[in-house]
Amino acid sequence: HVQLVESGGGLVQAGGSLRLSCAASLRTFSSYFVGWFRQAPGKEREFVAAISGNGGSTYYADSVKGRFTISRDNAKNTVYLQMNSLKPEDTAVYYCAAGPRPLRVDYVPEYDYWGQGTQVTVSS
Repeated sequence: HVQLVESGGGLVQAGGSLRLSCAASLRTFSSYFVGWFRQAPGKEREFVAAISGNGGSTYYADSVKGRFTISRDNAKNTVYLQMNSLKPEDTAVYYCAAGPRPLRVDYVPEYDYWGQGTQVTVSS
C-alpha cells in the first residue's frame, strides 16, 4: 500500500517562508518523479513544481519560479518544497504526487499516487 504524507503547512504572514515535506512509502522511490500541486477554494488543482527521480531535473510553474525550491533526499524517501517570499495568492491545499515517468510533469493524470494534502495559508 503506497502512501504519500505531506507535512509542514500552516499559517504565515506575507513575505514569510515554509518548508513542506512529502514522505513516501514507495519501495523504488528514486525511480519516481515527484510533483507538488496546489488547489485553492473554487479553483482547479494546479502544478507548482516537480523533480526527477535522481533530483537532477527540476521544474517550476512561472508563478513560483525564483521563490520556491524543490529538492529530494532519496535515502529518506522524502521530497521537500521550500517556499520563500510567500504571497496571499499562494494560499491553497498543497499536494504531493508521484509518477514513474510523466510525459508532462505539470499534468495531474500523469501521477499515480497522491497525498492527502496540507493547508498553507498566507495572510496579508
